[in-house]
Amino acid sequence: MLTPRHQALLMTLAGMTVGVAVFGAVVAVNGGNPFSAHETPAGIVSPAGSGTPSRGDGLQADQLQYVEQSFGTSAEPVSAEVPAGWKSAQDGTRPKFVDPTGVWQVRFDTRGSKQSPDQLVAARERSIREPGLTVLSRDNGTLVYTYTDTTRGPRMGLSRFISLDDGRNTAVEITVGGRPQDEAGLRAILEHATETLEIPVDDNDDRPN
Repeated sequence: MLTPRHQALLMTLAGMTVGVAVFGAVVAVNGGNPFSAHETPAGIVSPAGSGTPSRGDGLQADQLQYVEQSFGTSAEPVSAEVPAGWKSAQDGTRPKFVDPTGVWQVRFDTRGSKQSPDQLVAARERSIREPGLTVLSRDNGTLVYTYTDTTRGPRMGLSRFISLDDGRNTAVEITVGGRPQDEAGLRAILEHATETLEIPVDDNDDRPN
């Protein structure tokens, strides 16, 4: 016959057994990491702290907020509006703004070119060496494409080349990048950056090519 002390000990051991079983189930669900039960699953970016609204189905265009960013040079300052909370990874004539999660980005190139937007679209298409490249469109000086990044998986890019002289030369390139499911948000960012772009016009400029 079990004494009250033995009965209490058995009940404690039974409780520990159940706890271990539950703990093991949590570990299995979360890939073996016992501390990741509340972490965001891979491939889904949490909007908390990122400043960029997102759901599992992609970047949300209708909730984006924008702030003006200045770049270029002191002699030729350029500005445009980019999503709020995105930080500049580099500045000058080729600034790149990246969201805190590293999933999305927008890049500008203000050096200009003597080539037309259509010529640069063709050149950009030829230059992409990523696996699984699929060109979705190449209209109006904008190249839209998808590919597979060996580390991040499926990606989407939209590169727009903007002319200030009826398509003879190119003044600015704007490229946005993310995932295929982010297409609506990426297009919204590209359009907003284009609409808010402010660049000085120099009739005697010396473009590199």
